[in-house]
Amino acid sequence: MRFSEYFELERQQAFLDFVDIPMNTDLPVFVDPTALRSMNSKFAQECASLIQHFFETILSHMKSGRNKEAVALLSSLNERNEFRLGYSKGRPRGHAFGAKSAASVWGALAKSAASTSGLLRDLEDSCLLIEGVGRDMISDAVCNIIRGPLIRYTQSACGYYGVPLTADIPTGPVWDVKAGKWSQSFSPLPMTTSGKIILVPKIFVRQRLSYEMDEYYRHYLLPEMQRDEMERKTGLVELLRDGRKRVTKKKLMENYGADKLAIIRETLKHPQALDDYRAAKSKDSSLPLGNAKLSELENAPTINWDKTLSELKKLPVGNEAASQYEDLIEKILSAAFYPSLTYPTKQHELHQGRKRVDITYTNEAKTGFFAWLSSHYSCAFIFVECKNYGSELGNPELDQISGRFSPSRGQVGLLICRKLKDKALMERRCKDTAQDQRGFIIVLTDEEIFEIVDGVKSQVLPSAYPLLTRKFRQLVD
Repeated sequence: MRFSEYFELERQQAFLDFVDIPMNTDLPVFVDPTALRSMNSKFAQECASLIQHFFETILSHMKSGRNKEAVALLSSLNERNEFRLGYSKGRPRGHAFGAKSAASVWGALAKSAASTSGLLRDLEDSCLLIEGVGRDMISDAVCNIIRGPLIRYTQSACGYYGVPLTADIPTGPVWDVKAGKWSQSFSPLPMTTSGKIILVPKIFVRQRLSYEMDEYYRHYLLPEMQRDEMERKTGLVELLRDGRKRVTKKKLMENYGADKLAIIRETLKHPQALDDYRAAKSKDSSLPLGNAKLSELENAPTINWDKTLSELKKLPVGNEAASQYEDLIEKILSAAFYPSLTYPTKQHELHQGRKRVDITYTNEAKTGFFAWLSSHYSCAFIFVECKNYGSELGNPELDQISGRFSPSRGQVGLLICRKLKDKALMERRCKDTAQDQRGFIIVLTDEEIFEIVDGVKSQVLPSAYPLLTRKFRQLVD
């Protein structure tokens, strides 16, 4: 049973913003700190900042010899099963530090030349340079460090999807930046027969961490070592029949080793290798898992587009079904535009509640149309207005959505309606709005929503959205 089934949400994973975790085991996905740093949203940046602050605090304790304090901080990273992410088989147990492993990890940190030399900078460096630290431990540590923001996210998501919260549930350790220590309190959280649940945005998770020891060693460190051996003309240099010289990676590993101690030792000699690896990961972080992949990992049915689109076709036009229309459009857009658009919010308030937006998305796109859009125009958020009208749209509807725009929030929006009698006239009105510097509005009818879904179903560059590209060019050409 998954979270959505337990609380009878009647939504598949594609229609949910969070990971639809199983109730009786863990899902083999991980929260990658490198990916968090690459995201655009304030929420992701807050989480990345918390992780960095915690790790810097640990390193500060190490440099000052405060061993007991450091071990106590690491011990609180113990997984308490609220997240349901990782490698556990059967009942979730977690693979975090815990009281016993915290001491051994601290010992490895304190003794490691990577720590004392300043080579260790980020939490994920531990995967490469510290004995006994693997990706499941890093992911569990990350979830615990960002527990506070994830609790807020869980409360918001539960309110959005109609999941009941139980009052006064112990939060577990929450990292306090100002105090530089853990604090605990009570907060409303969803409760199940197997305990409390803390949800994680699905855009946060990956099948593996960006930092992989073998990848770093083979593709970054060993090439530096090869060049060094060639320059020094050591005994590892082989002379080939054609006169060329080489140093094989196999010889290097046999001579210097291939464990973490060897990697630390050689990285200290060739720090540029680690700098290059960090730069590459920062520039090209791993992409989020798509809805189909998440459903596969969860052993859950893939999205039933036919059922959802059929509901849209049958929905009557008019004010009485306006709320249902908004709900359906949100479900369709959330699934079709993921992972480009995330964190849907309905009836989002602006200007202290004086204005509202039907649906607001955060633009987290790394590829495709929305990524191109964010590199050329202000669109941190994408605003959506839904009109279940039986009449034609006009200037008032365009003025309404353009009034939601601002340089800081974004100046791109989607106006969704059932159909248009005069598409050419509406296109001219949208172009006038753009030329008057009042923002960029793309109008989509039900028929065009179906076209977007057909493109997503075909899986041919699902993030490209050629219809949106064509319509946007009409605004600016």
